Amino acid sequence: MGVWGVPFFCFTCVNYNEGCWRQRTGYATGLIILRDPQLKGIVTRLYCRQGYYLQMHPDGSLDGTKDDSSNSTLFNLIPVGLRVVAIQGVKTGLYIALNGEGFLYTSELFTPECKFKESVFENYYVIYSSMLYRQQESGRAWFLGLNKEGQVMKGNRVKKTKPAAHFLPKPLEVAMYREPSLHDIGETVPKAGVTPSKSTSASAIMNGGKPVVNKSKTT
Repeated sequence: MGVWGVPFFCFTCVNYNEGCWRQRTGYATGLIILRDPQLKGIVTRLYCRQGYYLQMHPDGSLDGTKDDSSNSTLFNLIPVGLRVVAIQGVKTGLYIALNGEGFLYTSELFTPECKFKESVFENYYVIYSSMLYRQQESGRAWFLGLNKEGQVMKGNRVKKTKPAAHFLPKPLEVAMYREPSLHDIGETVPKAGVTPSKSTSASAIMNGGKPVVNKSKTT
């Protein structure tokens, strides 16, 4: 069984089941042509071991709450790779992302910074680490985490052995999702009739809702 109370996701079968396609059929190799491009994920709440539910506010800011009935605590966990997920706010449609400085923020577009490796820790808690960034010297991963006050922490300051990084998914339902379109980091959402482009001055909501504006580079 998987960490969500449902069987682990089988990416060969594109389904939640006991064992993968190879185990069920006995074939060592095989090719399955998918008729439907949709992915099967879950709608869930993420309970942090610090005593808070992760929540995403309407403005895209992130923090923790003890209210287990708030709609802002609902997230789509969408499988985008082997043990890799995108974490999307149900109400906002925004993706959780982690940038190269360790700050968590929310993004309208799905980029490589929105990919998190999902790993099972002790006592069925799950840790979410950036697929893109880690400590250069030690190679230590950067994690999603909440501190004792329920505030979002910098990913490079969260240790996987500490309660800040430990989350317990509390799934509500299995849902179907289309695979998110991957965009470049820094790309902005285009207005109607406007060609998509990268921006160095796009604003973002990072770590607890503080607006951050990236300064344009000068030469």
